[in-house]
Amino acid sequence: MRNLKSSREIALMRKAGLVVWEAHQIAGRAVRPGVATQHINDAVEALFRRRGATPLFKNYPHGQKGKPPFPGVICTSVNEEVVHGIPGPRVLREGDVISIDTGCRLNGWCGDAAVTHPVGPVAPETQKLLDVTRQTLELAAELMGSKPMWSDVAEQMAAYVADHGFSTVECFVGHGIGREMHEEPQVPNFVNRRFRGYGDFALEPGLVIAVEPMVNQGSKRVKSMPDHWTQSALDGKPSAHFEHTIAITADGPQLLTAAPSAEEASAMEIDPADRASDAPLRGSQSKIGQRP
Repeated sequence: MRNLKSSREIALMRKAGLVVWEAHQIAGRAVRPGVATQHINDAVEALFRRRGATPLFKNYPHGQKGKPPFPGVICTSVNEEVVHGIPGPRVLREGDVISIDTGCRLNGWCGDAAVTHPVGPVAPETQKLLDVTRQTLELAAELMGSKPMWSDVAEQMAAYVADHGFSTVECFVGHGIGREMHEEPQVPNFVNRRFRGYGDFALEPGLVIAVEPMVNQGSKRVKSMPDHWTQSALDGKPSAHFEHTIAITADGPQLLTAAPSAEEASAMEIDPADRASDAPLRGSQSKIGQRP
């Protein structure tokens, strides 16, 4: 069952999304060789505290009884790690890639977004993986303005990934979002017969979903690591992950976790340099980023 949001509620979610966007600017600036992933986590946690926002990930309960809750404010998934990597003492090296996923609740409403960053220069095929994954998210946002059903979007997302020689991860999907981080519906980045029959949903005004393609350079297969949270590509090849919280409005798709307008930046007292540096999370709330 989908919980459609009013324009007023979407505006409140936008405020949470702006804090998530700001968190990614801070995280992105911290990504460089020699930096521990815990340092990036601490910088984002400090921002949430300063903004009066509640981290969504910290102490999030594990799906299996007896397993520890997630300890970080962000997920830091490095190289072959797909999602849910735990921040800690691991030091980034030149040539790594790191997927940073984070979210917060502000005044009762949630925002969630992810970006994969290169750590200095990376191998050409790895950079292609990052570019294609980001472009897949941009493609989804564009199509949400013209397609009637999510399956129409997801089918083209998976085809775009396959056409570039990569694999869509199928054991993790996006989700509805609102008062809670995880709401209905489930939002896969691929289509199968079961989803068409039982899970598909209409793209209608008021729908707010977290769209998050996860793409592997090699096989789509994933394995769980001994820390109970990190999920890694089974073949050890790099993975990438990009995500936006996206609302469908009467005027089309609105990226709630994208860069602020000049007016929004002024209201939040955001440094203009931050707004100008929004390379990983492209687009604004009123204009969908185009694929190169």
